[in-house]
Amino acid sequence: MYFPLPAFIAYRYAKSGPAQSSSQNSFVSFINRFSVAGIALGLTALIIVLSVMNGFEAQLKQRILGIVPHIEINAPVEDSFVMGLPNVVASMPFREAEAVVQSRSDLRGVQLHGVQADSMVQHTMVAHEMQQGDFASLTAGSYNAIIGRALSIQLNVRAGDKLRVMVAGASVYTPFGRMPSQRLVTISGVFDMGSQMDDKVIYMQLDDVNRLLRDVSGKNTATRLFLDDAFLYQDTLKPIVEADLPVRTWRERQGPLFDAVKMEKNMMFLMLLLIIAVAAFNLVSSLVMVVSEKQGDIAVLQTQGMLPGTIMTVFVLNGLFNGVKGAGIGLVAGVVITLLLNPVMSLLNVPIALSSDGQGLPIDMHWLQIVFVTLFSLLLCIVASIYPARRAMKTQPSQALQNE
Repeated sequence: MYFPLPAFIAYRYAKSGPAQSSSQNSFVSFINRFSVAGIALGLTALIIVLSVMNGFEAQLKQRILGIVPHIEINAPVEDSFVMGLPNVVASMPFREAEAVVQSRSDLRGVQLHGVQADSMVQHTMVAHEMQQGDFASLTAGSYNAIIGRALSIQLNVRAGDKLRVMVAGASVYTPFGRMPSQRLVTISGVFDMGSQMDDKVIYMQLDDVNRLLRDVSGKNTATRLFLDDAFLYQDTLKPIVEADLPVRTWRERQGPLFDAVKMEKNMMFLMLLLIIAVAAFNLVSSLVMVVSEKQGDIAVLQTQGMLPGTIMTVFVLNGLFNGVKGAGIGLVAGVVITLLLNPVMSLLNVPIALSSDGQGLPIDMHWLQIVFVTLFSLLLCIVASIYPARRAMKTQPSQALQNE
């Protein structure tokens, strides 16, 4: 197979080992291999950490945004307008109110969500994370409620028990003073999303919530939109704002939490990328030593007519070949370790169960992300090779051959 001359010479230099020459060559080879190992370890760590952080972000998105409405329009809207919005897969009438729930042993403040059972079953994760009962039990007039497992533990109740739901926003005057609207409801289901919202939300049928709020006609009912990707809410929000409709999004409720997770992910990415940068720039020292060692070879090549730019290309390719070795090892090791991370931890009996199904670390490998960090590692190796390559290009043949 034909190789261009600069690539052939660079490949010979890159694979030279300690068995081929003097102790000085052995030391150069050691430094060279050390820098390759640094690139491999850095890239391996970056792939593993990014995959785990992606998994955590996806789990958080699933758990939190499976409960919180993606977009809520607080005004009557036509179905044709709603379904014409980008990224919207469905909508349903929706009502939300602040409430207090009381059991025999405790009481808690919650968000009361009035929903339609069929829409919840088709378009939300919470309907598929039921430990007891299901959303089909939420029928008009039943005054059934579905609560989170965390809330059921706090209130010491289970499916079939009664709860008193009190809504201050629909209070009435009595001989004993102003009293909140209240109703005994039956717990017909318990869900477990494993999120911080599990003890803050209870679900009831929309008509029952309207009666509890003394709004039988439902004139204050809002519209809840389900998006195919909650993170793309801005495209959906723009036409709604232009139509001058009152609207709320999940960002207003949970935006700071997702911002904190994104910032943590970006900082971890930057820290590990700096590790790869340090390893890549270790190539500078090894290539400088290679250039010093190959002064005679460079001088001979120059006297044979090789141009300075071609000599520079030789040593840039030398650094690139080392980067390819390090990035290749790091890529394979990172992907393999990431795929085997949970089985290995299970084998070692490491008690980590952070995914929604309790089976270990959530892993989500984004292949475009992995390709990007691998190519970026190679780019750092090329940049690190430029200074030694320029030194090689400026070698004076007469002086180099005299020293030989």
